[in-house]
Amino acid sequence: MLTEIQDIQTKRERTEKVLSSVVNLPVVPKIMFETIKLLDNKYTTAGELNKVISKDQALLTKILTIANSPLYGLQRKVTTIEYAILVLGYRELRNIISALSVAEAFRNKTDKYLNSKEFMLHSYLTGTASKKLASDIGYNNSGEAFIAGFLHDIGLSVMHRYLHSSYISITELVETKGVPFRDAELDVLGMTHDQIGYFLLDKWNFPKEISEPVLTHHNPPESNSVLGAIVNLADYITNRLKLTNAPWDDDVKLAQFTARKFSLEREIDVAVFIDGYKDIFWSQIEFVRFLS
Repeated sequence: MLTEIQDIQTKRERTEKVLSSVVNLPVVPKIMFETIKLLDNKYTTAGELNKVISKDQALLTKILTIANSPLYGLQRKVTTIEYAILVLGYRELRNIISALSVAEAFRNKTDKYLNSKEFMLHSYLTGTASKKLASDIGYNNSGEAFIAGFLHDIGLSVMHRYLHSSYISITELVETKGVPFRDAELDVLGMTHDQIGYFLLDKWNFPKEISEPVLTHHNPPESNSVLGAIVNLADYITNRLKLTNAPWDDDVKLAQFTARKFSLEREIDVAVFIDGYKDIFWSQIEFVRFLS
């Protein structure tokens, strides 16, 4: 047992050494960077934001798509950045663009080991599901819930890009030997994707309110903020409803703390709860698929 623990620790140290070389975020698209700087300035006007964002029609489309998502529940369609600011606010808009920036910076080419479109769709749906759940229980910052949910699996994207041979080994262990994905990650890298995501988000000075739910989204402890439970439940629902093809989450479970927090300790309660969200989640699929 001791030898096994030492072996995992050695692998973890080796993995962290590789990750340390990518501590600096890859280049974020210029327009996104300019927009985030503007949003950090309380004197920025809606017109100034619109002028910058409109230079990138793809970014503009993604922002408006997210703003018009059924999970935001807005009564009127958002067709301009000015109106998006009015109904969402600067902070929420910054949350959306920050999440899109990180995802864009780590965008990978699809191969047989990771489908980037499905990964992005899964990330987006978990983010919006987290926001909806947070709003429904009166969590005081559903924007943070969106970012934490959106970035919950960012460690996978990092692994696929910077530890590609290891990612292949992990996938082969899962497919040929039936090893659970996170167990295979530990066996190969000494770290799981949630730990890798936390490691990098912490190095990039993301607030703990975001990075800790990323770390604990598979098994949030009671000492953690409720946001970990929110992301765990959002991830669980997304996979239970088969909204996306996310093989790395085939064994995702509803954590004990999450079940108690949402009064879902009986399977019948889980089924009824998920059924209540089924239609609104499914309505997202075609609506946002092109975001990837």
